Amino acid sequence: MINTQEKIQELLVQADICLNGDRPWDLTVHDNRFYDRVIRHGSIGLGEAYMDGWWDAEELDEFFCKLLRAELDKKAGYSPGWILLFLRSLFTNLQRQTKAYQIGERHYDIGNDLYRAMLDKRMVYTGAYWEDASTLDEAQENKLEMVCRKLGLQPGQSVLDIGCGWGSFAKYAAEKYDVEVIGITVSKEQAKLGRELCEGLPVTIRLQDYRDLDEQFEHIVSLGMIEHVGYKNYRKYFDVVTRCLSDSGSVLLQSIGSSYAVRVTDPWIQKYIFPNSMLPSISQLANAFEGKLVVEDWQNIGVDYDRTLMAWFRNFNKNWSSLSHNYSERFYRMWKYYLLMSAGGFRARKNQLWQIAFTKSGLPNGFRVPGYRESEVAYLSKQG
Repeated sequence: MINTQEKIQELLVQADICLNGDRPWDLTVHDNRFYDRVIRHGSIGLGEAYMDGWWDAEELDEFFCKLLRAELDKKAGYSPGWILLFLRSLFTNLQRQTKAYQIGERHYDIGNDLYRAMLDKRMVYTGAYWEDASTLDEAQENKLEMVCRKLGLQPGQSVLDIGCGWGSFAKYAAEKYDVEVIGITVSKEQAKLGRELCEGLPVTIRLQDYRDLDEQFEHIVSLGMIEHVGYKNYRKYFDVVTRCLSDSGSVLLQSIGSSYAVRVTDPWIQKYIFPNSMLPSISQLANAFEGKLVVEDWQNIGVDYDRTLMAWFRNFNKNWSSLSHNYSERFYRMWKYYLLMSAGGFRARKNQLWQIAFTKSGLPNGFRVPGYRESEVAYLSKQG
């Protein structure tokens, strides 16, 4: 009868990963209890065993890239934790309004010192755009500028930022485009620091759930927030966006996307990182905005998120000595696991990053954004 160690080795060899091998992506086991824990508990067992120091990989990002490219997450089968979470998602609304502030409390409120140390100077906590950028600061400003251009911002216009974080987009748009921005977040710590960072600008940051919005804006932006909305609420989300958008206005939505429809997130991510989150698919989003908005542009910049996550990890790792007074060693391993697993997922092209531009009725002359795609045209010409 095959034992748990042999079973895991049989799976890993399909991804070109060896147990206790000498390559950077190979898995080194420090505690033999690791094998039973992973077989019994799946992704939660794998993640918790890493947090407890039972195993390591020198390049954790590449370990996950290989694992996911080989689709070992599917071949390993569903753990009891995944099945329970799936059933809960069927019979309850995991992202109902009474739970709206839970993600803020459990993820975004854990410490502004952590996010200051990890992120760029503007504190943008969404994927950057690395075209012609050599630093994280440049790549995030590239992304913010591209969003402003896609929206077509003009001085004096009103903008709603759903899921505004620490006010990074709001501050940039107010400074560079002279617009008025109202941002909403479900994180008390984000709201507090965001107000300080945007002081003196025409920016208002509210602690508010998107479902409570009922006022009109000329433009709406939402960067990395719809991942917390949930499939049962997508239609409601786009109802709110449509209600709050002026007839001639535009919307820019940025979202991590799944290549296929899901109803729950990974159980380890659910427990330790993003409670009640899930990645939307194209079909789930399309069914929600169909008949409400016109898609003007849909761009996938998912390959850039790998580079963003690696930059975040380098910052986090470099600044750990100053952070370690407030966070445990187990937290360090948890956060490292989260960032590098995520990088591996984008590198394997299992996760995408979409920017979707909408209007209410369609632009008479189509969607044109000066400057942001010249490099893409040049690249295609070279290939051709």
